[in-house]
Amino acid sequence: MAALGGLLFGFDTAVIAGTTRALTETFRLSPWALGMTVSAALWGTILGSMLAGIPGDRFGRRDSLRVMAVLYLVSSLGCAFAGNWTALVFFRFIGGLGIGGSSVLGPMYIAEVAPAKWRGRLVGSFQFNIVLGILLAYLSNYIVGTMQFGPAEWRWKLGVPAVPAIFFLSMLFGIPRSPRWLVKKQRIAEARDVLRMIGEQDYERELQEIVASIDAEHVADDSLFSWKYRLPIFLAVSIGMFNQLSGINAILYYLNDIFAFAGFNKVSSDLQAVAIGGTNLLFTMLAMSVIDRIGRKTLLLIGSVGTAACLAGVAAIFFTRSHQNLLVWLLIGYIAFFAFSQGAVIWVFISEVFPNRVRAKGQSLGSFSHWFMNALISGIFPLLAASSGGYPFVFFSLMMGLQFFVVLFVYPETKGFSLEQMQKKLGIV
Repeated sequence: MAALGGLLFGFDTAVIAGTTRALTETFRLSPWALGMTVSAALWGTILGSMLAGIPGDRFGRRDSLRVMAVLYLVSSLGCAFAGNWTALVFFRFIGGLGIGGSSVLGPMYIAEVAPAKWRGRLVGSFQFNIVLGILLAYLSNYIVGTMQFGPAEWRWKLGVPAVPAIFFLSMLFGIPRSPRWLVKKQRIAEARDVLRMIGEQDYERELQEIVASIDAEHVADDSLFSWKYRLPIFLAVSIGMFNQLSGINAILYYLNDIFAFAGFNKVSSDLQAVAIGGTNLLFTMLAMSVIDRIGRKTLLLIGSVGTAACLAGVAAIFFTRSHQNLLVWLLIGYIAFFAFSQGAVIWVFISEVFPNRVRAKGQSLGSFSHWFMNALISGIFPLLAASSGGYPFVFFSLMMGLQFFVVLFVYPETKGFSLEQMQKKLGIV
């Protein structure tokens, strides 16, 4: 239920891909204004990710997720009925607050209720829902595009997310609070009941480990930016930045425009986007099935090599203006490698590397680095692509090469450890 926030996350971020051409014509947008329209939601995610840890600590992860669901609903209806470009940008910003907040609160909540042996798959369900949301957005765009709504077509496309937003909000009234948050609030009996409910076999021992960890926090420095947290901070910030330096969201947001450049028509572009979204979903499912067996680090290394190679091929097509028929296959390969690696790993990894006392702040920091880089790249991508063609893809390819070596020499493996054991492994006591 908590991971349904990921579905809204994916739907709201990808649905814009099917409306960029119509919005440009309706509001007569320049490349800069189009970039602003797309990235408005992303600047909202920055603020949402920065601030989500505050209500998450004070009111709980679950109740804060309910607020995110309301923001999703308001955003989708506001965009659908926007009377001018300013209103559209404003309501996309509101949706961004929900996306940023849920990207912090959803994985954090799931990590705190998941047994260690299943945590990768369960936190990975958030990413699964993100890519499912992306696929549903592309499919929704394709279906709406065939229904002859005329000038109102883009309004229908941006309004459809209201349906899953209502469903998400209603489902959040059926889940318990995080046991670790309950222990922090000295509600030990409730935490025990939750641990028993979620199937923790030795729930009493697990409860005592959590209590001991929380008790240690009362005498420990709880400032996130203290020297002892330097490694978790580097890990969270770097994985968030590399996730976007792969070019993933710039490509997803402007996917239809990329296909149009290669000669596909509008409906064909929508259909090609559905194929990309399906590949994303399939390989995310594959990654989730092995993430707790072969580990997070191995997946990241495989993905670095594969995405770098595919991006280099895309750049070559743009430079040579030939072999456009290979563009779809290279992008499918790129999406497959991305989904199998950092797409499935990022939210799991960030939720694992911080101790209980600063997890909410650390999750916000990692999410902030992800969304800041996302907004920056997506905002300038139309300008760079219009003037330089394949150079952005060269840059993304080089960044994936750099990621390979950073992961190889710096990143630890986190599979199979409880959250309390993980902080000991990283030397955080």
